[in-house]
This record gives sequence, structure tokens and C-alpha cells, in this order.
Amino acid sequence: MKYLKLSLIFLLSITFIFQNDFFAQKKKLTYKQVYESGMSMRAMMAMFNRTQGWLDENNYLESKSDPARPNVRGLIFKTNAETGQSEIYFDPSTIQLPEGFSVDRANQKSKDNNYFLFNQKNNLYYFDRLENKFLQLTNDDAEEKVPQLSPDGKKVAYVKNNNLYVYDVEKEKETQLTNDGTNLIYNGWASWVYMEEILGRSTAYSAFWWSPNSQMICFLRFDDSPVPDFPIYHADGQHGELEHQRYPKAGDPNPYVKFGIADVNSGKIVWADFDEKADHYVAWPTWTKDNKLTVQWMNRAQDNIIIYNVDLTTGKKSQLYSETQKTWVEWFEDLYFFENKSGFLLRSNVDGFAHLYYYDMNGKLIKRLTQGEWEVTSINLVDEQNKKVYFTAWKDKSTERHLFVVGLDGKGLKQLTSIEGTHNCSVSPKGKYFIDTYSNISTPTKSDLYKIDGKFVRNISDTKNSQLDEYQLAKYELFYIPTEDGLNLPATWYLPADFDPSKKYPVIISIYGGPNSGTVRNSYPFGLSGHYLAQNGIITLAVDHRGSGHFGKKGVDLMHRNLGKWEMHDYTEAVKWLKKKSFIDTTKIGITGGSYGGYVTALALTQCADYFTHGIAEFGVMDWHLYDNVYTERYMDTPNENPEGYKVSSVLNYVDKYKGKMLITHGTIDDNVHMQNSIQLIYELQKLNKDFEMMLYPNQRHGIGMPQAQHANRERVKFWFKYFLGKELDVNKD
Repeated sequence: MKYLKLSLIFLLSITFIFQNDFFAQKKKLTYKQVYESGMSMRAMMAMFNRTQGWLDENNYLESKSDPARPNVRGLIFKTNAETGQSEIYFDPSTIQLPEGFSVDRANQKSKDNNYFLFNQKNNLYYFDRLENKFLQLTNDDAEEKVPQLSPDGKKVAYVKNNNLYVYDVEKEKETQLTNDGTNLIYNGWASWVYMEEILGRSTAYSAFWWSPNSQMICFLRFDDSPVPDFPIYHADGQHGELEHQRYPKAGDPNPYVKFGIADVNSGKIVWADFDEKADHYVAWPTWTKDNKLTVQWMNRAQDNIIIYNVDLTTGKKSQLYSETQKTWVEWFEDLYFFENKSGFLLRSNVDGFAHLYYYDMNGKLIKRLTQGEWEVTSINLVDEQNKKVYFTAWKDKSTERHLFVVGLDGKGLKQLTSIEGTHNCSVSPKGKYFIDTYSNISTPTKSDLYKIDGKFVRNISDTKNSQLDEYQLAKYELFYIPTEDGLNLPATWYLPADFDPSKKYPVIISIYGGPNSGTVRNSYPFGLSGHYLAQNGIITLAVDHRGSGHFGKKGVDLMHRNLGKWEMHDYTEAVKWLKKKSFIDTTKIGITGGSYGGYVTALALTQCADYFTHGIAEFGVMDWHLYDNVYTERYMDTPNENPEGYKVSSVLNYVDKYKGKMLITHGTIDDNVHMQNSIQLIYELQKLNKDFEMMLYPNQRHGIGMPQAQHANRERVKFWFKYFLGKELDVNKD
């Protein structure tokens, strides 16, 4: 027994020495590498071959370099799926354009790479590859905004002086379609709240849509005159400048909205018969392939959505589909109308989980295609000929995404991807192959080609880079944290590579926390910050609460009328779990986030100050009265309808409980979450003589970009080094 004990001690000693020697041979990340040099995993693990979609059933396009001409950019190859043989499909080096223009830097191009649009020097330029013709389309002082090529590539639509224009390239003619644009009336250009909360930031304010035949444009017209003006102060120069933003806060009036259809040849506009001044929302039009038109309507309460058919000649609308929920409804962003005119495919969460429904053109349900306590997240391909739908979903594990197929009769549901992780798939037009781009916590992103029966064909690209093996990276793990009421919350963390359970480690909980905005996935982590902090002895944890989407719309609905409640309940549950771990320093429980994450961080340091000790709250909403009406009322209803909910959800209501260390940051011209939020918080902190830190970033909007991004990064790391490690950050040595 004594001999066995001595042997065990000897083996453990050898293991410890070997382990330390192993880590001693590994490089350590430096602050400058992680935060200043651009050496990120995105750069170190760039995909050298990137697929550009399917050219046809048997050939896909990919951008990759030519070893014989390594300096040529933008090469696109056509690759045969069966043989793997590639040939150049598009070579930008063969195209000579005037100085300052290059086809690989076009603002937009047609799908066939024949037509290119440039928005430069405050004017529009156009290149026709087939005719080898380069044209300047506009030549005036006015700015042409959000230009879009028509589907046939022969016309360009754009907004100028808040009016909608179209340019016919063949006729070399510019036509002004609307004439009433002003500084408050916008045609084809979205009111701020529509861009941010309804149409999406990716639209860049664009609010018009080409018909498939390139003969019509439908568009939204906004009148912002009812919307309150919010002043945003720019402190530049001697006297500064005041920016005026039309921004509806919770309970405020919305912009008036009209929906029009313009004939680009005649210039005639037909207006859909919506009441312009009604308190409602109109958005998300969808053109069918035979040039019919639908548009969606939602009431101010956001609990009823209707899809309308719109007659192109009269503007008369007729109801196609209506849905009501007790909490809120959501826009249908991926409606699919069948070419055979049999109906449409709808992805709805009306039963608490997002699923697929097949309706006829009278709005009658033909077949529900999927069901259960899991969610369809997107539609990949509808194969009408073979009566199948390919879609992405999570089924058994909410942290994963997989490709599935189901018949239009609701039968034959099958998962097509098998490797654990997060899959993003592109299915060939007739469902013969699919390209699977995926990763998991231990596998960097790869792209593989499969036959539809799951048979592996070949690897297309792999981001694994041997350079990473030279560094002492953290242990990245995916796991679940149990709650007292029986839920399992998905979580990930970065543990030090030389993790020692006998030591005490501080923890930073990095969150966003908004409704249906989970961040925990079984995917490979990009970015080196978590590794750098772990290398310095700080554990970084991410955890998703019950309203983050992992429990379907049913879980998200719990947040209705009480933002902040379940987020803080579950985050404190995570802290309770952490405190039971012997290796956690319970005096150093940090939390950090921006935007909604800034709200949650500030709430954690005030309302839940007994659990969280330190935090960085960045550009967060501190009181829901101060945020825009569309987002806020979706979850909270109006302040008049839910006064108690607004009160208990406000950070300002809990400032007296604050006792830790908090850094508050904000961009001074943030037009999304106004700096007003942070100003009101610090005023309440000052009145109670509370200690906190504050950093403002002049001329920064929502989020801190260049040139101040490096400063913001340094301030964050300095904060954690100071309070968690008891040392000052030395960016030249650490």
C-alpha cells in the first residue's frame, strides 16, 4: 500500500512536470497580437476556397486562387460536382476599366457576372461585360443612394433627394418616379425605425423591390412628420452641431406609411388601399415568380399579422393569411410561393415552435409539414418537381443546426447532415447534391460536398491552420447549467490551458441576452480574446437564458411584458452554479455586454448586486421608455398598457443596490441606443454618491468602431486586469 502510494505520487509528479514542459514549449498570445495586429482566427483560418453557390445541377462556383497567377484577385471557377474538375468561369483580370474602378469591387453585380454597378464619386457607373461597355449613368451633385440593378441587369433603381428614380441603360434615360420627397417624406428610403426594427440593417435603408420581370418596382413611402425629433449633439469645431433624428420612443407616434407600385416604363404609380394615417405597420412585400404581389400588415400591438394580395392595377388588397398570438407575432421573412400556383410555404411559430406549413392560394391549410418541440430556422430549397423541402433546423440539440428534408405531404422527414455542430448548407437546384459548410467546438470551419443521400464526395475547403498549434490556446467547452426549476441552460467557457482545479479563477460572463438572441452554439470559436484572457487566468463564460431561443418561441414568450426578469433569473442561476465550483473566485464574478447586453450588465450590477461584482456596460438601454417603440412595444406593450412592467424592468429603479465596480461606455452620437440612457444612469449613480467608471467615444454610433476601437479594447482589458488580476495592463509586455 505504501509502495503504491509512492508510485502514484511519482507518476503525478512526472505528469505535472511533463504538462508544464508541454505548455512551456507553446507560444503565448500577446495583447498586440490579439487586439492590435489583426491576427485573429478569422485571418489565420481564412477559407482559401469559397463557394459562390450553384451554377446548375452539376456545377458549383467557387472563388479561389490560381497557383499560376497568385496575384490575380476575384477569380471564380466552375467546378463539376461529380469529377471535381475546375475551369475559370470569370476572370476579372481580363476586364480593363477606367482608373479607380475594378469589377471585384463593384457595389453590385448580376448573378451571371455580366453587369456591374458602381456608386463612386457621388455618381453611378455601369459596366456591361457582354458589350464591353462602361457608362457613367448620373452626373449631378445629388447623392444616389441604395442603387439596385434590375433582375435583367438592364436598369438601375435608386433614391435621390428622397425620391425614387430608375435609369434605363439601353435607352440611356433617367426617370423620376416620385416627386414629393422632402426632409421628412421618403420614397423607397426607410424611416429609421423601419430600417432598424422591421426591414433590417442589411437593407441600408432601402425600401423598394424590383419585380422579377424588371418592369415594376414596389416601394414604401414614409412621412416622418408625426415622429418626435430627438437631438443628437456633435461636439466638433467651435460651436458644435445638432443632428435631428426622427425617433419614436415607446408610446410615441409612428411614421405614416404608404405602399406603392410603380410601372418603370410609364412612370404610373398605383397605391395599395391602406389607410396612410392608420396606426399600423406595412412591410415585407413578396413578388411571386409570375409577377404577382403580396405585402404584410401588422397592427400597432404587434399581435396580429396579415398577408395581403395586392392588385397591381387598382391597388386593392385582399386577405390571404392572418395570424394572431397572445404575445407578439413576427414578420414572415422567407415566404415561398410555388411556381405551379398551388399555394405558398410559410414558416410560423404560432404553436410555440417555428415550423413549416403549406397553404393554398385561398389561405387554406393543405398540410402541416413539420411539428414538435424543435424549430425550423430557415428554408434552403423548395424542389417543386420532386415535392420536397430542404430546410435548416435544430431538433435534438438547440445548440446545433442541421439540414433536413421533408415531403410536401409531410412525410419522409430526414436529417441529412450527421456530424455534430452548426451546418450551413447549399442544396443544388434539383436536390442532387449539397455543399455543407460546418464547424463544431473542436473542428474549425470546413466545406464538404455530399450527394443528397449523404454520401461524401470531397472536401472543398478547410480552415484548420497549423499556426494555431503553436499557441497555448484555452480549453473551449460546451456544457449545460441546470436551473432550480429543471431547465438546462446551454453554456460555453474558455478554461486556461494549464487549468488547475486547486486554484481560484475569476469569471467574466459575456452576454447579449435579448429575446431570441442566443449566442451559445456548437461551433468553432472565432476571435482570440477568450484565449488571451484564459491565458492570463480569467475564465470567460457564455450562457443563454430560457428566452434566448433554445426553448422555442414558447420560451421567448416568457419575456412578454417583463424584459429583464427571466434574463436575470437565469444568469443568477448560472452564478449560483459557478459558486459551487471550488476553483471559482466568488469575489470576482464579472459580466459584460453591449446594447441589450449593456442593459443586462447594468441590471446585474444593480438589481442583482449580491451575485455580480464587476461589469462593463456598453451602450445599453437603461430604461425602456428611452428605446424605440417597435422593438420595445413588441415585448413590453406601450407604457400606458404596462406601467408596472416598465418600472420593474428599469435599471434606474435599482441604482441604490449597486455596490460593485462598473465601467459604462457609450458613443456620443449613438442613434440607436441614445447616450441619454447612460447619462441618466450616471446621474442616478452620482446622486447616491456611487463609485463607477465612464468612457465616452466622440462621434461613435452604436458600437465603437475605428479609429477608437483599439482604445475601447484596451480599456476593457485594463478593467479586467486591474480588478481581477490586481495589475496594470502593459500592452508591450502582456
